[in-house]
Amino acid sequence: MNVATTIDPEIAAALAVLPFSSIDFGSWTLETIPTMRAAMAGMPIPEPPPTTTVSRDVVLPPGRDGHAASVRVYAPPRAGAGRPCILWIHGGGYMFGSGLMTDPRLNRWVEEFDCVVVSAEYRLAPEHPYPGPLDDCYAALAWTAGNATELGIDASRIVVAGASAGGGLAAALVLLARDRREVPVAFQLLIYPMIDDRNLTPSSHIVGAPVWSREANLLGWRAYLGREPGGSDVPMYAAPARAGDLATMPPTWIGVGTLDVFRDENIDYAKRLLAAGIPVELHVYPGATHGFELMAPDAAVARRCQRDIDEALGRALGGAPGSRSRPDRGATS
Repeated sequence: MNVATTIDPEIAAALAVLPFSSIDFGSWTLETIPTMRAAMAGMPIPEPPPTTTVSRDVVLPPGRDGHAASVRVYAPPRAGAGRPCILWIHGGGYMFGSGLMTDPRLNRWVEEFDCVVVSAEYRLAPEHPYPGPLDDCYAALAWTAGNATELGIDASRIVVAGASAGGGLAAALVLLARDRREVPVAFQLLIYPMIDDRNLTPSSHIVGAPVWSREANLLGWRAYLGREPGGSDVPMYAAPARAGDLATMPPTWIGVGTLDVFRDENIDYAKRLLAAGIPVELHVYPGATHGFELMAPDAAVARRCQRDIDEALGRALGGAPGSRSRPDRGATS
């Protein structure tokens, strides 16, 4: 696929002027990751829009491996009960990012859906490879469900959502929650999830894929697995595309762009969920790159993606997925 001739023009124009898009993650090495993280942390961040949302950081009790993970809780300004909840998992190739950074998207979801959002802070690879990051996400899910009364949420209405590596962790977390049978998940929302370490699909070979290349993807998996990716013994909780049984998973939304190296693995995951009898909504956005709805939010295809995400969340958070449209701003559950 020729990137230059198929990329959406509005996305191409946005990427041409964004400092972040000029970073070549494929040139990183395991040894340079900490230095590059620090450089990224020093890049300017746009001031978030005003919000009525109230946020606080919480250190969780130590998990199964003794590590105490953290979360940031976003909530409406007034107390409530029985609200729906989104457990959000940030992206970053398993190597960078933070769930404790202010995320305007999460503020907006709280305001629009009158919900609570819990943003998981997980340990980063390569210093903390699998299963450490997933353990942190599971600790966040278990804490959220176990503290439903304090949070003012309905523990039966928890949506797990994530983007990129966060989408991969979200998919793995839902598999793990299904198998442990300790916390029910009502819906999973996977934004271009990073779920297959094998890198064998046609889209994983796109030459010059913007933002997140094949080389970057191989590095991310190498960091997360603590070894070379693609081996026969990688567990499905590390790479959810390897899961053989997808029965009894919750209803699912998946979105990905045609110029994303994750395109084919995401389409295949959606097809296998459908074959297992799971309701799935799949969107493949023409000319869109990895991270397009964040990097080019004003592009028409990005607006369509945001609309699709919001409509899916509205249905999921309103009760049974698809039962009703997005609630009015300020409505109570």
